[in-house]
Amino acid sequence: MGRRERSGARLVKGLLVDFGGVLTTNVFDSFRAFCVSEGLDRDAMGRLFRHEPEALRLVRGLETAAITEDEFGERFGELLGVEERVGLVERMFAGIEPDDAMLGALRAARAAEIRTGLISNSMGAGRYDRDSFPELFDGVVISGDVGLHKPQPEIFLLGCERVGLDPGECVFVDDLKENCAGAEAVGMTAMLHRGAETTIPELERLLGTGLS
Repeated sequence: MGRRERSGARLVKGLLVDFGGVLTTNVFDSFRAFCVSEGLDRDAMGRLFRHEPEALRLVRGLETAAITEDEFGERFGELLGVEERVGLVERMFAGIEPDDAMLGALRAARAAEIRTGLISNSMGAGRYDRDSFPELFDGVVISGDVGLHKPQPEIFLLGCERVGLDPGECVFVDDLKENCAGAEAVGMTAMLHRGAETTIPELERLLGTGLS
């Protein structure tokens, strides 16, 4: 990573990122806090995702807008054993907050004339501050808007198209290994996010510019 052409031109021209868990605090911490607040074991959601295929099918349905938040809440809540299912999605995500360091790095990248984009698997329409998108991104792909989800290759190709770059010119940052693998499969450079303190220095090295 961090190679340069002999002319000095930047090889990586685009920074595309996930939303939840990259531009926000850890999503799975929010899920664990939700489980505790509902009187469940803190890892109840994690076990459900690992061992119940229907749970993932419901998530994919919500991500692609094939089912509504209310439908997801009723069906997923039943699997999880939650009695109050109205507003379940909102409660699941109540613990996430913006990651100011990563947002600052994204703004710095755009100020350095790096194309920036969002590729996000949505969990319902209300998770995003869409008013901030023009300031942050040159292109946006949200799964529920386009009927695709990560790690399908088409969603990564669409993200690159919307920032006007080829996949080989882009780096993609996500907190899930399978999504990083999906990005790499279409020719993007992928970075597994485990915190701003490690991601930002790697991006600076790859993009050849300061981000903090």
